[in-house]
Amino acid sequence: MTGRRRPTLDDVADAVGVSRATVSNAYNRPDQLSAHLREEVLRAAKRLGYAGPNPIARSLATNRTGAIAFMLDAGLSAAFSDPALSITLDALAATVDPEGHALLLLPGGDDGGPRADRVLAAQADLAVAYSLADGAPALRAVKQRGLPLVVIDQPFVPGAARVSTDDRGGAAAAACHLLELGHRRFGILSAQCLSAPRGGPLSASEAARSRFRDNRERLGGYLDTLAEAGISPDSVPIWEASGLSRQDAKAGALGLLGLAEPPTALLCMSDELAMAAMTAARERGLSVPADLSIVGFDDTPAAQWAEPSLTTVHQDLVGKGRLAGELALHLLAGNRPPKPTTLDVKLVVRGSTARVR
Repeated sequence: MTGRRRPTLDDVADAVGVSRATVSNAYNRPDQLSAHLREEVLRAAKRLGYAGPNPIARSLATNRTGAIAFMLDAGLSAAFSDPALSITLDALAATVDPEGHALLLLPGGDDGGPRADRVLAAQADLAVAYSLADGAPALRAVKQRGLPLVVIDQPFVPGAARVSTDDRGGAAAAACHLLELGHRRFGILSAQCLSAPRGGPLSASEAARSRFRDNRERLGGYLDTLAEAGISPDSVPIWEASGLSRQDAKAGALGLLGLAEPPTALLCMSDELAMAAMTAARERGLSVPADLSIVGFDDTPAAQWAEPSLTTVHQDLVGKGRLAGELALHLLAGNRPPKPTTLDVKLVVRGSTARVR
C-alpha cells in the first residue's frame, strides 16, 4: 500500500488556474500579487494540503540558504550570561528576520571563536563575528569560504563591514569621573584576555597583550587617563576574570579587595563584572559607594536596578545590533562594505560612585 502523494506547487497552480510562478510569488514575493489573488492561492494551497515551497529545493535553486552564521567568542551558556550580547543579538535578528534571514549560532571555544571546521561546514550566506579574539581560526575559515563578513566590535578584518563602540573614550570618561571624585587608589577588573592560565592578577603589559581589541582599548583608556593624573600604570592592580559571568568575576573582585592596600575605586570592563564587584564588596563588609566606588561599562538594564544603581558607560547596544543587521543585508544584496562605524558612548552617573572619604 502506497501513501498519498504530497501535493505540489503545480497542483496549486492548476487548482487556481495560474502559473507556477504566480504560486511561487504568493510565498516568496507577495508584493508581486494583488491581495485578492494571493489570498486565493493560499486558500487553495490550504485546501490541498500544500505546505509551501520546499526550503531545500529553494536553496539549491537560488544557491542561498537564507541563514546568517553568528559566531560567538565563547560557549553558549557563557556568552549568554552577558546581557549586552542578548540585546545586540535581538536587535540584529529583528532587522534581518523580515527579509527572510535566520540566524545560525556558532559557539566559541578556547581560542576566542568557533572551531574552523564548524564554520567551513555551516550552511550560511554570510558570517557575523561578535567580539572574536584576534587571530581566531574561525576568521580564516570565513575567508577560505569567501563569505561576506560583518564584525561587531572586533577584530579588525580587512574587507569586512564593521560596527564598534568608542571603548577607549568610554573608559577614559569613567576614569576621569573617579579622579574628579578624589580617588587615587584604583583597581581594574578586566574581562577575559585569553591569558594562560585564565584568570588572576595581570601586569599592565600582560593585560595590554589581550587578544581582544576592546579589552586593550578600555585598558588604554583607563591607564592613559590615570597616567595623565600622575598615577603610574604599574601601580594599578589588574585582575582578569576567568569568564564572562558574575560568578566567574567575583573571585577577581575579591582578589583586588583583598590587597594590602585595597583600591577605593574599581574600573570594571562590563556591567556584569561591576555587579560581581558589588557582591564581593558586600561579602567583605564594604559599603558602595561610601567605602568603594564602582564603575561599569555597557549600561545594560540591570545597571539602573542594582543596589545602589550602577554608574556606567552607556553604549547603544540596540543601535549596534540594528546597524550590524543592516550591514548584513547590505552585503547580501551584493554591495561593497562601507567604511567602519564607531558609535559614541556616554558616562551615566548613578549611585555607585561617590567622593573618596
